[in-house]
Formats: sequence, structure tokens, C-alpha cells
Amino acid sequence: MANIKTQFDPEIRKLITKKKQAAVIPVGSIEQHGPHLPVSTDSDIVTEVAKRIAEKNGYLLLPTLNYGVSFEHAPFFNLSIRESTLRTVLTDLCVSLLSNNIKSVFIINGHHGNLKPIKNLDVKLKEISNNKLHVFPLSYWHFMQREFDHAGFVETSLMLAISKNVKMKLAKKGITTDGMTKQEIVKLGKLANQSFPKATKNGIWGDPRKATKNHGEMILSEIIRNLGKKCQTCLTGHSS
Repeated sequence: MANIKTQFDPEIRKLITKKKQAAVIPVGSIEQHGPHLPVSTDSDIVTEVAKRIAEKNGYLLLPTLNYGVSFEHAPFFNLSIRESTLRTVLTDLCVSLLSNNIKSVFIINGHHGNLKPIKNLDVKLKEISNNKLHVFPLSYWHFMQREFDHAGFVETSLMLAISKNVKMKLAKKGITTDGMTKQEIVKLGKLANQSFPKATKNGIWGDPRKATKNHGEMILSEIIRNLGKKCQTCLTGHSS
């Protein structure tokens, strides 16, 4: 794995002469995560996931895009960019990578609000590049056998595994879907996409109080294992 931030031009140019060199772009967000997790949580987690994937598979690691689409968290704190802005930045970065002879790009997403702008980005970039560029948008939480949350058990455990910036004494239970019907959960999810505070009251989806570092390490290992395999499959699929 080569981290762009620590490399020099001659080293990078030598790396990208390799055939089938792939790059990883982590995308996070800056938004509230309850009273116990930092606003950088999504960016922190996806940065670690992307780093481990790049190390595991020998990819070029780009700096994390720390800003995402988080308007739904207002009036709680968020620093957001428009969907069109995120889409444009990612498009420009991928085209720039292609101009540097990197034809495979993994966009590793760490925030639910970024799903819409990265959707079908691979199709658009195929058209722009005349099928020379292969882009794979992947959201890391799709690669674990757990129901995801927001500042709940899963995210808090992951943060305990990778960061010292967690205030567990301030952790509070948020909204949980235990006992709800599928229809009720869907309705709640739609409300959360419009206004997260209206759906959760305190900005937490789940219960972080029993989160542990050990759980976080197990969840992270599962994600890296499954996501790493997916990335390899993606590359094999488009080259065959």
C-alpha cells in the first residue's frame, strides 16, 4: 500500500507504471454523533477501513474526503456539501487518476447520506472515459452481518477500536427498532433521511452503552475480510 500523502512524485510515478494499479478514495462526513463520539466519526472509520483495504490488496490510498452530504442532521452540527458537489469532486478525481494511468478506483463510502451522489457514478465515468475507467462505489457497512446504526453499538465499538477520542461516560441510548414492524422501520428511516433529530430526538440511532473495543475489532476484521474479497472480485470481473 502506498499512501499518497506520504509519497513523493518520483515514487508515485514509479508505482503507477504497474499494470492494474488501483486507487482507493475514502469518503466520510462531518456531523453530530451524539455527545460521546466526535463529529469526525464517519471520516475516522472510513479512513481506517480504506487504509486496511489498501494495505491488504496493495492499492494506492488517497486522502479522505472529509465532507459529505449531512444536511439531514440540522439543527445538530454538520458541515455539508451538496450532492452535486460531492459527485463533481469524485468525478474529477477519478478522471484525474485516469490521466495518471490509474484505471481502477474504489470509492469507499462511510456515510449514509453519500449513497445518492455515488450511485451510478461508475456508469457515468465509464461513459466519460470511453470504458477505460472502472469505478466501484462501495459502502463499508454493507460488508458486515449486523444492522448498522448511527452513534450506536456498532459505530461506537468501531471507534473504540481505532480511536481514543470516545467519551463512553456520555453515551446515551437513542432510538431503537426493537419491536417495530418492517413498515414502521421504513417509515422511520424515511423521516431520518429528512430530519435525523426528528426521528431520533438525541441524534443517536441504536444503543452505544455496551459497546467495547473488542467488539469493534471483531466487526472491523469482518468488514476488512469481506470488503477486501469484494474488491478483488471487482478487479477480476472487469479484467476478464
